[in-house]
Amino acid sequence: MVKITFPDGSVREYEQGVTGLQIAESISPALARNVVSCGVNGETVELNRPINEDANVELYKFEDEQGKHTFWHTSAHLLAEALQELYPGIQFGFGPAVESGFFYDVMPAEGQVISENDFAKIEAKMMELAKKNEPVVRKEVAKADALAEFKADGQIACKVAHVSTQVYVQHLYYLELDVEVGVGIEGWYWQNTLLA
Repeated sequence: MVKITFPDGSVREYEQGVTGLQIAESISPALARNVVSCGVNGETVELNRPINEDANVELYKFEDEQGKHTFWHTSAHLLAEALQELYPGIQFGFGPAVESGFFYDVMPAEGQVISENDFAKIEAKMMELAKKNEPVVRKEVAKADALAEFKADGQIACKVAHVSTQVYVQHLYYLELDVEVGVGIEGWYWQNTLLA
């Protein structure tokens, strides 16, 4: 058993390996429907990550800063998956959540052009993918393995990862989503600079 301490100081015991989602379900079905991530000992983690030791846990909804960041981070992965399906050969740079949403730096393959006229199509593909209700899979890998994977895909993210000497472990997320996404594509950016 593990002891889970909540922000109000209350403590509940759960089986070892309990997840944030299972904790939310044990409190209320409504909370379980609205929670998007959780904090475990101060670290924001995905809802399906097992908790194997006593921990301080906080459940985040979209209204919370951490929940909003998680939702937008996952939405950036969804955007990447949609772009990959619509524009084979596209290369990816950064894809972060930012204060007001999310974006992805990309470089279309030679001969491909993405314009503002494509935003509705991209958004529709994101909605289609989100409706598949596939989970997000987190995979911890050594930095060298992450670089090899990016390099094999020819991704510019490989160049980005090379400049970071402080990152020893990469967390690769394979998109299998379980969220409803409401997005509005407002512009085309490169390194957070509006292009279109």
